[in-house]
Amino acid sequence: MKFDHYKKLVNSTLDILLGFLAIVVVIFMLRYILDIGSLILQPLSTALFGKVIQEVASFFMLFEFVIMLVRYIEEGHHIPIRYLILISMTAILRQLLVLHDRGTETLLLTLAILVLAGVLTVFSFVSGDFKQSQDGKNVDIDQHF
Repeated sequence: MKFDHYKKLVNSTLDILLGFLAIVVVIFMLRYILDIGSLILQPLSTALFGKVIQEVASFFMLFEFVIMLVRYIEEGHHIPIRYLILISMTAILRQLLVLHDRGTETLLLTLAILVLAGVLTVFSFVSGDFKQSQDGKNVDIDQHF
């Protein structure tokens, strides 16, 4: 097939570009580690503690981005919906850790996590992850996440 050659070329180009992007993100992650290290060595204050938490949250956002890029390539240029839901839950939880002083926002973020957990549960029931196997033993749910 004539278009298979182009598809392979596009996928290879995409993999190379994503590899460069992952390298850039890892460089920024190293920079965040250095920034966090320099912040930890300073005298502790409330403002500094908030800054450290923000830097750590930013570091983990970059870390998740690299993991998502690796997963995208491993899955054959596809990201499972469960993985995106779990990433969304983690991002909202991280936002909740940073902005925990506003009551309305905290409630809305908590409800968003609850809705995503419900979607994940319904999705698992629909796809049959919670069904028992033929020999009566429970399916290991961790292998699906």
